[in-house]
Amino acid sequence: MSLAWPVHSFGTIDSTNTEARRRAQSGAFEDCWILADEQTAGRGRLQRSWASPKGNIFTTALFREAGGIQVAARVPFAAALAVSDTALEFAPDADVRLKWPNDVRVNKAKLSGILIETGQDTQGLWVVAGMGVNVAEVPPGAGQAAVCLADLAPGKVLDHIDVFGALTRHFMTRLAQAREGFASIRTDWLKRAEGLGGMVRVSPGGVPIEGIFEDMAPDGGLILRLPDGSQQTIRAGDVHLIGEV
Repeated sequence: MSLAWPVHSFGTIDSTNTEARRRAQSGAFEDCWILADEQTAGRGRLQRSWASPKGNIFTTALFREAGGIQVAARVPFAAALAVSDTALEFAPDADVRLKWPNDVRVNKAKLSGILIETGQDTQGLWVVAGMGVNVAEVPPGAGQAAVCLADLAPGKVLDHIDVFGALTRHFMTRLAQAREGFASIRTDWLKRAEGLGGMVRVSPGGVPIEGIFEDMAPDGGLILRLPDGSQQTIRAGDVHLIGEV
């Protein structure tokens, strides 16, 4: 795995993930980074829009994954760790937390959006790992509590290109870790887990379930302890901390 994937930079683009998918489907594949100053159609999970003002990071890693879908399923957790590693490099005193599966938050305010997509061609599986990081400002109309890296590192002059460089470095490290197995990723993720041991509400399939966030399964599933004492493992759904506005 090369540590020097080429970076394709754009002033304005619809979406770095969309551009990565175009490249993946073009027949001229290469492992690379897509970076944009701004996006006109940024998106997150469930096709939610992602506001993309200049000065923040909008980037996507495009790469083939020889380990197949088993390794690709670890990438959301690896990407969240990479973003949190980056935040702590520039704001070492920040209480950076990970909300399952891959929201990066500080004091319950969102710092980053991560969107992982996959595809298949005759050469195997490819992964699109999109990461948006609030560096210079909180996007207008975020629709939820949000924070930017500049607020977490007062007095520091932050250049989003410098932060991008750190993010690529941390991502490559975490991707290599994920390719070795999930156990160490799981351990590191749980050290930064938000809401661990507390009551959460999850809505898999639109039906809300409440329970204690007890652990993470060996495959990354969220283990809930239900009010009747039984356990349930959730593998998809939005998590809300009980009592959070």
